[in-house]
Amino acid sequence: MIKVVILGAGNVGIHLYQSFKLTPEVDVIQLFSRKSNKLDFIGNTTEIISDYTELAEADIYILAVRDEAISEVAQKLSINNGLVVHTSGSVAMENLSMLDNFGIFYPLQTFSKNKEVSFADIPLCIEANSEENLAKLKDLGNIISTKVFEVNSEQRRALHLSAVIVNNFTNHLFTIAADYCHENELPFDILRPLIQETFDKIQDLPPYDAQTGPALRNDEKTIETHLQMLNEDRQIIYKALTDSIQKTHGKKL
Repeated sequence: MIKVVILGAGNVGIHLYQSFKLTPEVDVIQLFSRKSNKLDFIGNTTEIISDYTELAEADIYILAVRDEAISEVAQKLSINNGLVVHTSGSVAMENLSMLDNFGIFYPLQTFSKNKEVSFADIPLCIEANSEENLAKLKDLGNIISTKVFEVNSEQRRALHLSAVIVNNFTNHLFTIAADYCHENELPFDILRPLIQETFDKIQDLPPYDAQTGPALRNDEKTIETHLQMLNEDRQIIYKALTDSIQKTHGKKL
């Protein structure tokens, strides 16, 4: 059994905790949080601590904290033989180099507080400062996921940037569309089948081949009509995306 301590009770930390608790192969012996009053749902199954001096001996310590807090938290740890990893997509592994055993355990997924996820198909990107530590992370990752990848820090940062584009930026566009629908007394639900088809399509086609729309067709009349319907801020976004699509596909207004 792998003994794990999770430091951080945000979205990533809690989802990891819940996933580990589903398997008898992992024992989450402690959960570190400054806001233990918000963890009542855990009950008595795991010890909740808020003082670094209370940290127990474990095989792996997972720092599921904000990017800017990783180095600060790591420096406060007094770990003998345990492996310390962080879960960030953009922070280099070397930020933990003050420790003897360190690495990365990065789940490439978006996590929300009240939305359950299954780790079985979530890519886990791992990296470590030794082959022995890498093997430990492989063992831990394979317990909860079928997709464990060895990814170095440079590759992980590239993945994180790509993930921000396909997830965070896309969701922001959904928000703009939802607001525009609301302003025109339209239910956003009308767009859900289109959104679903968009994502279904790229399961079978390269995104480049799946592109459609007035920018691809160089439909100047429709583009101009759309721009007249938008306020200045939304026009900037519409123009930027239209220009990007046309440059990518060799079109020009």
